[in-house]
Amino acid sequence: MNVFGIGLPEMALILVIALLVFGPKKLPEIGSSLGKAIRGFQDASREFENEFKRETSKAENADNKDSAVKMNAQLEPSSSEAETVSDAQAAEETTAAQNEQSKVNS
Repeated sequence: MNVFGIGLPEMALILVIALLVFGPKKLPEIGSSLGKAIRGFQDASREFENEFKRETSKAENADNKDSAVKMNAQLEPSSSEAETVSDAQAAEETTAAQNEQSKVNS
């Protein structure tokens, strides 16, 4: 058994020293408070991890929405661009029609 690099003999020695220093009445209280502290640390760690995951997923969703909007803007011309394109096409068609008319009249 090896916990945090400490083997069974070392753990037994630490327990005996703690028993001598704190006494048999105080040792369960210290163990209990140590257990509560570790549990509190684990809870705080889990909460931090969950909050981090939530924020990263929010950021990813926002990035996905932004990229989708940019893609749609690139694929679909805006109304002013569409009007400019249709005006240019109409001008080209008018010029082509006038050229054909001048050829027929000549």
